[in-house]
Amino acid sequence: MSEPSAVVVGATGALGGAIVRRLRSRGVPVLAVARSADAVAALGADDEGVVPCAADIGSDDAGAAIVDALTAWGAPVRMVVQAAGLPALGGLDAVEPAALGAAVALKVGGLLRLVRAADPWLGEGSRLVALGGHYGAEPSPHVPGAGVTNAALANLVRQLADAYGPRGVTAHLVAPGPADTDRLRRLSASQASTRGLDVEEVLAERRAESPLGALVTPEQVGWAVGTLLDPEAAALTGSTLALDMGARRGI
Repeated sequence: MSEPSAVVVGATGALGGAIVRRLRSRGVPVLAVARSADAVAALGADDEGVVPCAADIGSDDAGAAIVDALTAWGAPVRMVVQAAGLPALGGLDAVEPAALGAAVALKVGGLLRLVRAADPWLGEGSRLVALGGHYGAEPSPHVPGAGVTNAALANLVRQLADAYGPRGVTAHLVAPGPADTDRLRRLSASQASTRGLDVEEVLAERRAESPLGALVTPEQVGWAVGTLLDPEAAALTGSTLALDMGARRGI
C-alpha cells in the first residue's frame, strides 16, 4: 500500500472509531492502534484499508510496535491522531495525586511516543493531531484529570508546531466538550450515585453547559479531524479547535 496513510491511537474507542470511519470515507488508509488485539483486529475485518496494530501507547513498547507496522506498510504518513481515552479519576476531593501524573503520561507522553515513532514517515503537509477536551481551558473540580492533562496536551501541541513547522508538518489540538458516548454515561452514572441523583439529571447538567443544550457527537469529532486533512487547515497549526457546543466561557 503506497498511498499516504493515517495512524489513529485509541481506534476502538467511540471517538477514535468515528475518526477512523471519517478518514476511511475520505479514502485514507488507517493504521488502527489500540491495546486490545482482538478489538483492533475486528476493526479491519471488513475493510482492507484498516490495518490493526495492538499496542499500549502508555508504554514505551508502543513506539516499536508502530514503527514495525509502518515499516511493513511502507507508506508516507499523512496524519497521526492521539485519541486514547483517560480513565475515570474522580473529582478533586477524591482523585489520587499519582493518578494525575499517570493521566499526563498516557495522553501527553503517548502523543510524544506516537510522533517519534511516525517521524521518519512524516513529510510536507503531514498533520499531528491530539484529541483533548474543553476542560483544559475551562477548569472544573469535577474533572481534575481531564483539566490538567488537556492543558498539558495543548502546551505540547504548541511545542510540536514549532519543532515540526520547518518541515511543513502542522500540529493541532481538537478539544470536544462532553461527548455523547457510553463512557460519558458510565461516568455520569457513577457521579449520580455519589450525589444521590438520577443519571439523567447529571446528563442534563452536561447538556446545560452548552447554549444549544446539546452534547458533542462522535461523528462531529470525526468530521473535525478529517477536515484537518484539507490543505487550508495548515493555517490552524498550533491552535485548539474547540468542539464544545459553545460551553467555553473564556474569550
